[in-house]
This record gives sequence, C-alpha cells and structure tokens, in this order.
Amino acid sequence: MHPKRFSLRALVLLAGLTLVSASAVAQTFPSKQVNLMVPYPAGGLSDVIARIVEKPLTRALGQQVIVENLGGVSGALAAQKVLAAPADGHLVFQGSPNELILAPLANAAVKFKSEDFRLVQMIGVSPITIHARKGLPANNVDELVALARKSAAAGKPLTYGSVGYGSFYHVLGAHFAQTIGAEMVHVPYKGAAPLLQDMGGDLVDISVLVTGLQSAGLADQGRLKILGTLAPAGKVEVPFLKAYPSINDSKSVKGFAYNIWTGYLVRKDTPEPVVQALNKALTTVLGDPVVRAELEKQGLMVATPLSVADAAREYETLTTSFRAIAKAIKLEAQ
Repeated sequence: MHPKRFSLRALVLLAGLTLVSASAVAQTFPSKQVNLMVPYPAGGLSDVIARIVEKPLTRALGQQVIVENLGGVSGALAAQKVLAAPADGHLVFQGSPNELILAPLANAAVKFKSEDFRLVQMIGVSPITIHARKGLPANNVDELVALARKSAAAGKPLTYGSVGYGSFYHVLGAHFAQTIGAEMVHVPYKGAAPLLQDMGGDLVDISVLVTGLQSAGLADQGRLKILGTLAPAGKVEVPFLKAYPSINDSKSVKGFAYNIWTGYLVRKDTPEPVVQALNKALTTVLGDPVVRAELEKQGLMVATPLSVADAAREYETLTTSFRAIAKAIKLEAQ
C-alpha cells in the first residue's frame, strides 16, 4: 500500500473515532454525581446561589448535583481542585472574575491563569455602588470627585476600603481614583462585614462594593450613604436601587459602568459535548421561575443566557479588560 494513501486512510479513521468518542461522551454525561465547587465557606452569598441552583440543575441534568465548599487563597484552593480533577464536567467551578481573572494577577501563590478555565454559563449579576461613610461631606458623585481632588491636593487623600488586596473592589476603587485623577489610600479588609462596620463608624471614607439588600438597608437606616450605582447611564439595574442614580449620569464621570457576575466554569480542555450539555442544563435552570425569584430575592439580576460561543467571548473580553486595568493601576502579585 502506498504510504500517502495509508496516512490519509489513518487520518480519516482517527477523525471518525474522535467524532464517535465525542458523541459517546455527550450521550453518557453526566455518568455520576456533579459537584458545584464553591470557593467560599457555607453561609455566604456564593453558597446561597449554589444552593438555589443545586436542585433545579439536578433535574435538568438527570443526575445528582451537590454543593461542595472549599475556601482559601482568594478562591484558588477550589479552583486548583477543579483543575486537578478529570476534565469530564463532573466538577464545576462556581466563580467570578474575582477568583479567576484577578486572583492570579494579585496573589503570587495562585499558579493558574484565567485561560485554564472556560465559562459555561452565567447565573446571576450583582450591581455595584459607591458607598460612603455617613459623615463624608459629599452626597453625590460630583461632590465626591471635587472632595477627593481637593483632599489629595491638600496632602490628605481620601481612603477607600475593599475586601482585600487585588479583589475586584480594590481594583475598581484604584481604577476610580485614577479615572478622576485623585490620589486615594487603599484600606484592605478581610471581607465586607468588617469594612461596612468601619464605614458605619465613619472610619473609612468610601468603598466600591457589590450592593445587596443588606448594604442597601444600611443606607436606608442612615448608617452609610450610597452615592450612586455603576450601572450604565440612564439604567436602573435592580428595583431596590431605583432611588440612586448612576454615577455615569453625573458631570464628572462617564463610561465607568461595571457589575460582577457569578457563573459556572470548567477546565478549558473539557470535551465540547460536555460543555454544551452543561450550558443547555444551566440555560434551563435560568428559565425556572422559582430560581429567578430566589436570585432576585438575594439582590441579583438574573443573567441573560449565553451560548457556549458567547460565553467564551465574554470571558475573553473581561479577562483582557481587567488585565489592562490591573496594569494601569500597577497591581503586583504579592
């Protein structure tokens, strides 16, 4: 037999076997329990979201789904466990840009890259606002910008708190300061609870934070102020924030629109049929009226379902965007 003819036949056979293998994977997935890996302890918002999804996803997949919590190292412990497991879709990471895009840039102990994962589907989107201590002499973002510039020029820059170095909220706070051209001093905390407590005590000037019903309630009680949302100009993202304008409707700030999503991701080398199956199941979950109501009860916007291709583009775009911001604010791994 001629070598070239043999090689061509071998390639055709190999391609056929690959297609058969992929088809077999699609037909057998899931073949066992599926674990949703949550990178934080039980009881927090991430855990609550996973519990909302757990049973509906079990029904959609036709296989038991359970929540597994593993906190530590900015979410990296849970992420590493997913990367160390077989790429078969039975271990799914529930995360956000905080753990998968920013943690590798800010934490020297994190060895993976965001490209080691692929986004399957988003589930919820959280609005972000600028909080201020109640005694700060600024009641809207224009007044805040003027105060920040004046304070920086006087050598007494305002402080901004976050839930930790390199967190989504640290990066946004530094990006905001850079955008308005005013030096601010970062004050990192270990979580939102102690940060909000100190803001209630007039100890930290501002923070750029995800806003749920709890922090909105603190503003309603007069314990802190919400100066504006980071929604696109003219848009109200959630009903409980309708009393607060977008900072993008101000005179001082334009184009500073951000929110943060929670989504489900798998290893990048997970077979395409498995990713498609997970995407389809999660799309079904997103259409469940009970799931939608429960997510909204937690102060989230229900995510718009994405195709696998659109999810990949969204993840790539956000990774590129936040790497550029991290570089601009000179974020370094520690």
